[in-house]
Amino acid sequence: MSNQGKHVKVEYTGTFDDGEVFDSSKGRAPLEFVCMSGQMIPGFDKAVESMKVGETKNVHIPCKDAYGEYRDDLVQKVPLDIIPNADKLPLNETIYLQNTETGQPFPARVIAKDDKTATFDMNSEMAGKDLNFEITLLEVKD
Repeated sequence: MSNQGKHVKVEYTGTFDDGEVFDSSKGRAPLEFVCMSGQMIPGFDKAVESMKVGETKNVHIPCKDAYGEYRDDLVQKVPLDIIPNADKLPLNETIYLQNTETGQPFPARVIAKDDKTATFDMNSEMAGKDLNFEITLLEVKD
């Protein structure tokens, strides 16, 4: 039986390989999504696809099936003179830049700044990291 295309409700705890918890639904509302619809990282979706209600599963998700490999080409230097309010850029914080073609905002972390350029890292903060999840399937609806 497949949960593909079905509305599911799960409880989960996510950890890095060293055991550090990076996220958990415990103490909060369960996570709800449509299984295999692209709402979740691929490895999480795949784990839930074949689960039965009440089942708990521990999965290891390599970075390629999570937030992807870390990509050096997503780190870019931008001249300060083309950045509005460049003097207020917060170092080591995530800001939102705007795609000049589509107008869509996207997150970028300011990782360096000197008197001429700012360096932005547009990788997800989870890029390049293998993840582990304990997932309990609570509910499935068609």
